[in-house]
Amino acid sequence: MRSGNGLAMLLIGFGVLLVLGKLGIFGFLMGLLIPILVIGLGVMAWRNGNRVLGGIIGFVGAMMLFGKLSFLFVWVAAITLIVFGVSRIRRRPRTRL
Repeated sequence: MRSGNGLAMLLIGFGVLLVLGKLGIFGFLMGLLIPILVIGLGVMAWRNGNRVLGGIIGFVGAMMLFGKLSFLFVWVAAITLIVFGVSRIRRRPRTRL
């Protein structure tokens, strides 16, 4: 394999993943791929010395990822409230002197 073929294979792989995502295969994972790639671009810019641009791109990617995973935060909050409520009911009342 020639030296430039690695990047070509990577691009072909991403293209195949994008096509499979559009066909409905790996739908949720494909939705996470773009924000993760944007965060990766921000990290690359940060490491190359352009901290302002890297920070902005990384922040935008993090907000995109947060939007994709927001349903998980709702589930965690709901379960936490249920567990806290049950623990409050099970707790014995304090006796006052």
